[in-house]
Formats: sequence, C-alpha cells, structure tokens
Amino acid sequence: MSAAAAHEGAEERPRFNRRERTAARFFAVQALFQMEAGDDPLGKVLEEFETWRIGQELDGAPVRDADRTLFRTLVKGAIRHQTRIDRLTDRLLKETWPLGRIDPTLRAIFRAGGAELIETGTPIPVVISEYVEIARDFFPEGREPAMVHAVLDRVAHAVRDEETAAPSTPAPDAPAADMSDKTSE
Repeated sequence: MSAAAAHEGAEERPRFNRRERTAARFFAVQALFQMEAGDDPLGKVLEEFETWRIGQELDGAPVRDADRTLFRTLVKGAIRHQTRIDRLTDRLLKETWPLGRIDPTLRAIFRAGGAELIETGTPIPVVISEYVEIARDFFPEGREPAMVHAVLDRVAHAVRDEETAAPSTPAPDAPAADMSDKTSE
C-alpha cells in the first residue's frame, strides 16, 4: 500500500489525538458528577455535553473538542457497570471511608476509570495515569490523586482477575438503584 493510500484510509476513519481522549475522560467525569448531583437522566446529560460543552465556547474561550465515542462509552459504561465498580471500589477503601462518604467528584472519577477498564482495551497504566491527572485538576493540593492511583490499580487487577476467572462473558451489571432511572435516553 502506498503512503498516499494509507493516508487516505486514515482520513476516512475519525482519529483522535491524546488530548481529545483526555478531554473525553474529563467530560465523562463531569457528566457523571452532574448526573449524581443534579439527579439528571443520561439522555439529558449526554445531549447537554455534546451540544453545549464539548468543542464549544465557555465565557468566550474555546473548550477543547473530545472523542465523543469515548465520552459516551465511559458515561454509559459507568452506569451499566456502576454496581460492579462501586462494589470493587468500596471493598478497597478503608472501612472508615465507605464509598458513600467519598467526595462525589472522586466517585465520578472511580466510576469513569472503572468503566474504561471494563469497556475498553486501553492499557491499565494509561487509564490510571489519565485519571490521576484528572484528580490533580480537581484536587491540586490533596491526597486524592494518590488515592485514585491506588484504587484504580486495585480495581484494574480485580477486573482482570474476574475476567480471566469467568468461563464466558458475564452479563452486564444491572444499573444501581440510585441511577436506574437515569438510563433512559
């Protein structure tokens, strides 16, 4: 195949650079936070982000574009696997800090990161690194980035262990009770 033909083929498929994938992760965390804090349904949140936030202007400044496919995969995957992700996360947190006591932004980070570990083939170190950076954006002076690293590392290993132990592909988790009414589009 010639270089020109390879280049033409590359243009047919949307290609997203690292920044657009990073932006998708950041927007997914924000969307999951909004769904929990505002009790907003999935369809409304996806439409709001894709219409009014991703790639738009905010206070006259352009907002970075994002890989919308990854954004949707993360948000929908976090909802689809919320019970599993929350169960794994809760098990890893100290007994004095159950998931319900954790900052809602951290819960959104854990859920988006967990969804990426379950739903995509993204390498574990990339997933952990990306969500640690997101945690630094929200908690620049705190210990939360280290907590995100530790929890997602353990979640990644637990997910991998569950997948290798399962004889066949398990059915997706049912939505958690607190998010079940949010899955309508």
